[in-house]
Amino acid sequence: MKPMLFLFLLSAAPPVHGQPREALVDMINAYRAAPGACEGRPMPPAPALAAPAALSRVRVASGTLLDVALERAGYAAQQADAIYLTGAQDAAAAMAMIAQKHCRLLRSARYTAVGVVRAQGSWLIVLAVPAPPPPETRLPPQDEAGRQLMVEVNRARAIERRCGTRYFKAAPALAWNAALGDAARAHSADMAAQRYLDHKGKDGRMAPERAAAAGYQGVRIGENIAAGQGSAEEAVQGWLDSPGHCANIMREDFTEMGAAYAVSKPRARIYWVQVLGTPR
Repeated sequence: MKPMLFLFLLSAAPPVHGQPREALVDMINAYRAAPGACEGRPMPPAPALAAPAALSRVRVASGTLLDVALERAGYAAQQADAIYLTGAQDAAAAMAMIAQKHCRLLRSARYTAVGVVRAQGSWLIVLAVPAPPPPETRLPPQDEAGRQLMVEVNRARAIERRCGTRYFKAAPALAWNAALGDAARAHSADMAAQRYLDHKGKDGRMAPERAAAAGYQGVRIGENIAAGQGSAEEAVQGWLDSPGHCANIMREDFTEMGAAYAVSKPRARIYWVQVLGTPR
């Protein structure tokens, strides 16, 4: 989810003393920690906010898109709100103004980070939820992820189950096959690069042809594909919840497999491919 823009313009007569912006961060966290009323209703304490350096580098004037300013500052936000005020020359005055007008925003438990920017008599207070790490930073390398997926598949095969209306008894564990892994890697990379989800590749080839091109000699080939799952465990569970994919996993005539993932750019989406085979 991209951050949204909420800019509030406040003004006040300038007080006498000045304080650094770090003091306002401390005051905001103290305000969140102290039980009290907001708009006439009691509010529970909220956790303290982190103060990442990037949020203190945000530069945005009233009316500027906040998401653009956050990107320029190097902060990836899932959600962000901002309060802009002028006239308060110290942190105490700024705190008094925003506490009076925006107590719910300041005490919202959904935010986990805050940044304060002070420039030429104005203050910008940014409350944010950081974006999750990119998928490629959360996933292990290709071969490791593929083998993790095989572990989950073999765990599923070890238990009898129904795939829709079909019953499958427990099946022997699958062995890893490097050629099937190469076929899975090629198809996941192609789907990610061209942003599609289909067993038929953009070049017209299907799974058996891709497996043969990768050097696999087998009498039977099966393929499961998925997109959007954040881990091998999630991908396998999604397949088990789908009768056709589940049946592929549970077939005891499949004895080998390979698997891989790829991540599309610029909007990250994970594409998973499992290729199952029966050797000659």
